[in-house]
Amino acid sequence: MSYLEHFKLKEQPFRLTPDPAFVYWSKQHSRAKAYMESTIWLADGFVIITGEIGSGKTTLLQSFLEELDDSVVYAVVSQTQLTATEFLQASLTEFGFKPFDKRKVELLDMLNMFLIEQYANDKKVVLIVDEAQNLSLKVLEEIRMLSNIETHKEKVLRIILAGQPELREKLDSPKLKQLAQRVRLRFHLGALDKQDTRSYIDHRLKVAGATAGELIAADAIDVIYRYTGGIPRLINTLCDTALLCAFADNKPAVTVDDIMAAVGELDWDEHESNTGVYEQLQQIANRRPGTESHVMQIEVRTNGETESIQTFPPGRVIVGRSPDNEIYIKSKFVSRHHMQLVCDAERCFIEDLNSTNGVFIGEAQVKKRQLESGDVILLGVHELVYTNIGSGAEQAANTEVDFEDTHDDVPPVIHESSANRKQG
Repeated sequence: MSYLEHFKLKEQPFRLTPDPAFVYWSKQHSRAKAYMESTIWLADGFVIITGEIGSGKTTLLQSFLEELDDSVVYAVVSQTQLTATEFLQASLTEFGFKPFDKRKVELLDMLNMFLIEQYANDKKVVLIVDEAQNLSLKVLEEIRMLSNIETHKEKVLRIILAGQPELREKLDSPKLKQLAQRVRLRFHLGALDKQDTRSYIDHRLKVAGATAGELIAADAIDVIYRYTGGIPRLINTLCDTALLCAFADNKPAVTVDDIMAAVGELDWDEHESNTGVYEQLQQIANRRPGTESHVMQIEVRTNGETESIQTFPPGRVIVGRSPDNEIYIKSKFVSRHHMQLVCDAERCFIEDLNSTNGVFIGEAQVKKRQLESGDVILLGVHELVYTNIGSGAEQAANTEVDFEDTHDDVPPVIHESSANRKQG
């Protein structure tokens, strides 16, 4: 008997691939969609939709596109680590052109003529840029210029930018003041609250064909919320794993025990938005040297040159380009919260936090795995060399580390080498 047959389901309720049929319209998702729909009848200005990783932006976009009628011509650009010319080529390609042998001035003329032609045919043109947080300031300025294309009556290109919270930070840059003034509507998708988490789970189960009783027990919702923080993608992962655990034990429904079994399988801690385990780990990780034996040493290299050597006690260490990380690497190759290391006295695990460019050990891209002492973690041009120093406090104490630099409130900054400007 299969997983679906056991629970009398027609399809998998918590798969991770975006599917508009499973969209749960919380108040904030409905509002974000209404903002996007407003671009169809209001042609001036940008609409900006931001949200945390896994908050449902891509599914929301797909649902919006699915409902557009034949009077709307649209293009979706999701590869955003591009130059201004490459961005124009990508946009025209999505509109059906083959623009790769054209100069920039020819690309602009091609796009301008296309927009005027569509306007003459009573067509509305929408350009949607997903993962827009990766766009350079120069490309964002180019997009602002595109929005100025107009007839004698109105603008002819409607633009929606969707991305992670870093997009909001970019739009607040003084260099983008003119673009920020053009933003007509801006909305941020947050996590679901506990009530919406329950409704979200019930909705997906119903769409998948669940008919009898509670397939996931009501008292399990608190636990699900505690470990997912209301992030839809994390809810899907945890619920799907819990269903598999219940299926393996031949249970008719998911209980709290199955949720905790799934948490163990996934090796998750409580979500950072909650208290409990996460706060305990943070307290451990933030202790000053000398208060507890250190178990992990990380050497950070850029283009083969050592930038810093840091040691950490048991707990969680976040690596990313945001200054609030324990290991702060200021580089375009590194996401805001790129990866985490979770260690105790004996073992250390690495986990990719849905980064843009991924985490590699050697040639292999890894999502989650246990580290061995000496492993070299690759993040673009940066290397993090992991050493297990948990066998004795003396070894950690004898390591030559400038703790004033590595454990201040603001972590040491690792800058991207000026010799490497192209994305690898």
